[in-house]
Amino acid sequence: QVQLVESGGGLVQPGGSLGLSCTASGRIFSINTMGWYRQAPGKERELVAEITPGGSTNYADSVKGRFTISRDNAKNTGYLQMNSLKPEDTAVYYCNAHIWIGIGEYDYWGQGTQVTVSS
Repeated sequence: QVQLVESGGGLVQPGGSLGLSCTASGRIFSINTMGWYRQAPGKERELVAEITPGGSTNYADSVKGRFTISRDNAKNTGYLQMNSLKPEDTAVYYCNAHIWIGIGEYDYWGQGTQVTVSS
């Protein structure tokens, strides 16, 4: 079974930086678009950033210029580098990937990792 495992969450002060990673494992034929979503208490889950296999990216307006999404296809790993963090970035961050497993392409989610920005 395909699994996405996230790491890198934690507590950071405003203006600080944090890097998240997401590694896929299992019976993977290929990974299409990967993305990062976040959900703050009392709010809906929102797209933070996404990246295609070729490296094309898309960011939420709220994180443009501060966050960078990347991927290492050889390692089946996606990354989210978060700089100039603000308290409003506090949320549970979820990795997402569209993965071809032979019988079709399916949507997979990581377990979520807490990012807290507070002084």
